[in-house]
Amino acid sequence: MKGKTNITNKISPTALIDPSANLGENVNVGPYSIIEKSVVIGSGTWIDAHAHIKPYSIIGKDCKIFHGAVVGEIPQDLKYSGEKSKLIIGNSTTIREFCTLNRGTKKTGKTTIGSQCLLMAYVHVAHDCIIGDHSILANAVQLGGHVEIGEHVTIGGM
Repeated sequence: MKGKTNITNKISPTALIDPSANLGENVNVGPYSIIEKSVVIGSGTWIDAHAHIKPYSIIGKDCKIFHGAVVGEIPQDLKYSGEKSKLIIGNSTTIREFCTLNRGTKKTGKTTIGSQCLLMAYVHVAHDCIIGDHSILANAVQLGGHVEIGEHVTIGGM
């Protein structure tokens, strides 16, 4: 099924998109990617094959999400009890292969990743984190819940 999309979008015939998803103009969705309910994806965003965008994810314009990324999964926190929370990603942010990005918990209600960030392969961002604009997280950086990173921060791999 296809969500609310614009005719300028390039959607692989094997992608699954929930009807409630809202895709901006010129969005590309690769083969076997899944976009679930209540997702918003900004114009010009590119999503590679086998990416999974979970409910209540808000992705800015001109983002790049690579193969195998899981965006907006529920928190890995025993206190999470199914409450509605969000993952918000700013504009022009790149999410590389196999990153896992979790939504917030009732504590803050959201996890936020700024604009023009680069999250390299295998980065994990847990619940209720805040990453400022122009930040870079190198390969395999793992953030536990409630971590705050300012703007223009670079964190080395592993």
